[in-house]
Amino acid sequence: MALKERLQEDWKQALKAGDKLKASTISMARSAILLVEKTEGRKLDDNEIIEILAKEVKQRREAMLEFKKGNRQDLVETAQSEIEILLSYLPQQLTEEEITEFVCQAINKVGANSIKDMGKVMAIVVPELKGRADGKLVSEIVKRNLNN
Repeated sequence: MALKERLQEDWKQALKAGDKLKASTISMARSAILLVEKTEGRKLDDNEIIEILAKEVKQRREAMLEFKKGNRQDLVETAQSEIEILLSYLPQQLTEEEITEFVCQAINKVGANSIKDMGKVMAIVVPELKGRADGKLVSEIVKRNLNN
């Protein structure tokens, strides 16, 4: 089943079950997908949908940080629940150790030895880890390994 169809079916099931949080989270994700499809005038494939869902997760993580600063634990918990729902549609997320291992392989492959080579390393790493790792975390790991 295509990811878009799975989102549609899960949204219907959440509505039937009265799971408002899951239904609204999936609805927001479907809206983001529909917006891109209408803007670009074409149907998106699963990889493009994964990118949109990853972007939705990133937005919620950033919002969560702001909610923590504002001491709004209720909103932090809601955002965390939404993230968990969205992550269920993304490929298995890599651990920090797995990302580090991949980054080290890329550094060796391009012969990077300073922070000036970060662009070369990111050019290899980002396409491979898309949807499976947070870009900010990947960037931090690359910097950390290039500074050693």
